[in-house]
Parts: sequence; structure tokens; C-alpha cells
Amino acid sequence: MRTMLPLLVLLVIGLRLAGASPPPQPVACTKGTTDCTVTNVYGSFPDRTICRAADASFPRTEAELVAAVAAAAAAGRKAKAATRHSHSFPKLACPGGRDGTIISTRFLNRTVAVDAAARRITVESGVVLRDLIRAAAAAGLALPHSPYWYGLTVGGLLATGAHGSSLWGKGSAVHEYVVGLRIVTPAPASQGFAVVRELVAGDPDLDAAKVSLGVLGVISQVTFELQPQFKRSVRFVTRDDSDFAEKVAVWGGAHEFGDMAWLPRQGKVIYREDDRVDVATPGNGLNDYLGFRAQPTLGLLTARAAEERLERNGTDIARCLAARLPPSLFELQAYGFTNDGVFFTGWPVVGFQHRIQASGTCISSPEDGLLSSCTWDPRIRGPFLYNSGFSIALSKAAAFVADMMRLRDLNPRAFCDIDAKLGILMRYVKASSAYLGKPEDCVDFDVTYYRSYDDGEPRPHSDVFDELEQMALRKYGAVPHWGKNRNFAFDGAAAKYPNSGEFIKVKERYDPDGIFSSEWSDQVLGISGSPNIVDKRCAIEGLCVCSDDSHCAPELGYFCRPGKLFKDARVCSKDKSAAAVAAGGDDDLLDEL
Repeated sequence: MRTMLPLLVLLVIGLRLAGASPPPQPVACTKGTTDCTVTNVYGSFPDRTICRAADASFPRTEAELVAAVAAAAAAGRKAKAATRHSHSFPKLACPGGRDGTIISTRFLNRTVAVDAAARRITVESGVVLRDLIRAAAAAGLALPHSPYWYGLTVGGLLATGAHGSSLWGKGSAVHEYVVGLRIVTPAPASQGFAVVRELVAGDPDLDAAKVSLGVLGVISQVTFELQPQFKRSVRFVTRDDSDFAEKVAVWGGAHEFGDMAWLPRQGKVIYREDDRVDVATPGNGLNDYLGFRAQPTLGLLTARAAEERLERNGTDIARCLAARLPPSLFELQAYGFTNDGVFFTGWPVVGFQHRIQASGTCISSPEDGLLSSCTWDPRIRGPFLYNSGFSIALSKAAAFVADMMRLRDLNPRAFCDIDAKLGILMRYVKASSAYLGKPEDCVDFDVTYYRSYDDGEPRPHSDVFDELEQMALRKYGAVPHWGKNRNFAFDGAAAKYPNSGEFIKVKERYDPDGIFSSEWSDQVLGISGSPNIVDKRCAIEGLCVCSDDSHCAPELGYFCRPGKLFKDARVCSKDKSAAAVAAGGDDDLLDEL
């Protein structure tokens, strides 16, 4: 997950907070462990529905986990695993209907064993990434790659194929470092309705289990192969985007942990020069990313109110001027990096792997009664965002970037909301042996943008965002990130994975009755139905690609039209003519500010 702080919040970002309210648990029950709901960290799935279940269980041991799976299988009830913080945007944790059961891994949170000599660590699936990398570091070891947010659980990040950025070695996906796994799956009555399957390196079923979308059962324990502790040297450099398309094809080979973020309206690219250095290199740097720190709740509320006014009543100039401040302030504060854990004195920042690779301090501060919170806390009316992620083959990345730049050039002001969210983040991911892992070396594009609290409320220039995503998915064959995106991105996704058929075979063996399948997972995996929800204003919400004006908001002036650059796209546009392109007009004023 990648987020940002809206305009006014950044004005108070320098405050040092004594505490913070950690995000609420995603599973809530009204009667002990019955009559339950499960949601994601944002408090809303893409279709805004409430996911209900008859009951929930919270096993603390593998034996209790086996009992929970057996109970569901014996009753023939749908079941789904839920994680501690539930950071997946789609409905992966929803069993469907009201009769299902939720199995939370919240208390399966122990480190089972650390073998420093063999460079291996075994943890339960509910362990959060923060605790995994700290336990490894305590033994002089390091997990080579991870997502940037450390609030993900081991089971959750494996289910969705979470990753960092690298084409080096085995690459940046965490599942590439899995060498053992214990998973509890349904079983016949003769086997007590549940069994523990132990998979090790070389077992072909491991290629299914290590990126599984949670449809095989519930992971109990995972064993990772680690490396000796090392340090990294990090530097951020901002340049103009004149050679951006050429750079995207080679940057992943130039720096082991390199990434880049494009600010389209400003015409700039923020390059991350990030490399492994000898452990003896001086420096004890720390990554405490600004967007993952706790923020004053009042500031979050005020910022959201200001953002809503800009979205509904503001001009393009006003929105673009507001969008200039966040990237500048993040850069001034070194994005949250410090050279010694307290002060930033200059680039590069050198630090141990576990202090650099990920952050997320807002989840671990003491409760303060919601005086402060994580930026995305659903209990407050703070920032509310869409997060899209899609991966394009490295061989096609330069051409896609060139198309993105051409789309930007048609109306640069339309891209200001992307600038305000710190741009489009690009990370590198290597081809995977996992059946549902990346099918080839690729660049992952991560886009965060404004979401309305009101169902079906149009956003200014939403047609540009939708055209960009459809161009990536349809023209360039992008695969969607399993843990992000709105519904339409998953239409036909399984067919883009050459080994998805092998995954389905394992699924049918492990769970022939579909206990851990749902309507959503069947749609995403291409087994039955479509993830698209076709109804009035469905394209506004990203639940469909429009084919009729009613899928947009014609009464508000939004009609289903072809894309401006990618003509096969169908987007909700205020342009009544398919060929209409907004004029640049007052861009000269913005260029001077």
C-alpha cells in the first residue's frame, strides 16, 4: 500500500506525536464471535458493500486453526482468512453471503524458529512484516526484499504477491524467498475434515501456495530463506522527464533497489538510487516514511474537507496549484529518511536493511483516543483513496511510458491529482515460478488518486485516469496487482497467467468443494462470472468499463466516450464529442508559478 498526505496535513507533518490510534481491527462481531463483518483497512470495498459472516474464529495455535477449518468444512460453509490489518482493496477476505465464517490470523503471530547457520526463519502466517524483519535482524540476517509498508502479514503478502523493487537475484517479490510452508486445507470426513499440508522447496504445489489469493486454505507457517545482514545506501534525485521513457527500461538494472516516481504535470521524475553496500559502511539511517506516520486527526479532517471543495467546486488552476506543495514538502523533509534515526543531514542515507526496506510507525504507537491516526483510518472522514497497481512487461515499459506522456501532453492539468499524491510510482518485479506470480520481468505502476465518499460521484478528469488504466491493461497486456485495483481491472486477468490452469488444478485438489472460494475469487480466476458489475454509474466507480451513457452520469454531463489517445478505451467524459480535446489555455500561468 502506498498513500500520501493531502495539502493541509502536510503543513503540520513536522509535529512529533506522543501517540497515535492504531487502525481498527477489520473483523467486528456484535455478539461475541457471531454476527460479524469484515472489511479492508479503508473501511470500504470497491463496490461499497458490507461483507457479513455468521461467525468468526481467532485461532492461537495450528491445532485451533485445524479445528476452525474442519468446522467450516464439516458444515459445508464458506470460509475466508482475514489478516490483522486487511490491506487488500478487493474482497479477498469476504466469504460471501451471511452464512460464512471468517478465520482471523491475528493471534497466529509468533516467530517459530530462527536458524542463523542455515539462514532461515519460520514464522506463523499472522506475523506482520515489521516483526519478521526485526527477528531476522536480531540473528544477523535480512529478508532481501519486501513491500515498503510493514503492516502487512506474512499470509496476506503471500496471498497477493506483494513485492518491493528489484530485478536482481531472485527479484523483489517476497514469495520468491519462501522455502517451506504449512497450509491447512479442507479434507474428507475420514481425515477429520481438515489436514495440514507441508510443502518444501521443489514441491510443485509450492508454486501454487505461495501466491494463492487465499483460495487453497489458511497458511499456518512459512519458512523464508534469508541473507546475511547488509546495508543500503539511498539517495533521491529529481530530474526532468525528457528521457523518462528510456530510463524506465534500464533503471532496474542500474540499481538493485531502484525505483522512480513520475510527477506528470510538473514534468519531473524522482529517481531512487538505492544500492547494497558493505555492512561496515558507516551509517545507521532509518526510513520512517512521512505518509506512513501517524497524523493529527484534526489535520486529516481539515485536509479532506479542503480536498473535497477543490474536487467539487475548484478550478483546474486551483487544483494544480494545490498539487505542487506535497511533493515539495516531502522532498524538503527527505521523505522521512534520517541519517541516524533522528536527523537528516544529507544524502546518501546509509542504514541496515531492516531499517531501510519498510516502514509504518502509525500502526505501533500507543492509543491516544483518535487524537491522531493513520492517514487512511476509516473511523474518521479523512483521506479516501483509490489505489491501482498494474505490471507491464519490461520489454513494453518504454512504449507505455511514451504513451502516458502523450496522454499527459493532451491536457497536463488533468494529471494534477497524480502530482498531489506524489506521482506514479514504478517498481521492478522479476518473473516468478509462482503460478499466479508475475509471468515475466516487469515494471509495476502504482497510482493513487481521490475517491469520493458518495457512491457514484464523478471526479474531475476521471476519464484520463480510466483511459490510462485501460490502455495499460488492454493495449499493453498489463496484469493487475492482486491486492489493489477496482473491479474492471480483473476482467480476464487469469488468462494473462500462462500457469493459471495449473493453479486451478491444485485448487481443485486442495479444496474440491470450494470452501475457500467465493463469488469474487471465482470471477477473478475466470472460473465463473465476471468481476464487472454493470449498473447505473458503474464506470464512475470502476466497477465496469462503460458501454452506455447510463454507466456514467449523463444527468451531470458525463457520457461514455472513446479515449482521447487510446481509442479502444471507453471512459466517462464531459466531452460530448469523441474527438474533443481540452485546450491548454492557462497552462502558461501555471508554468510560471
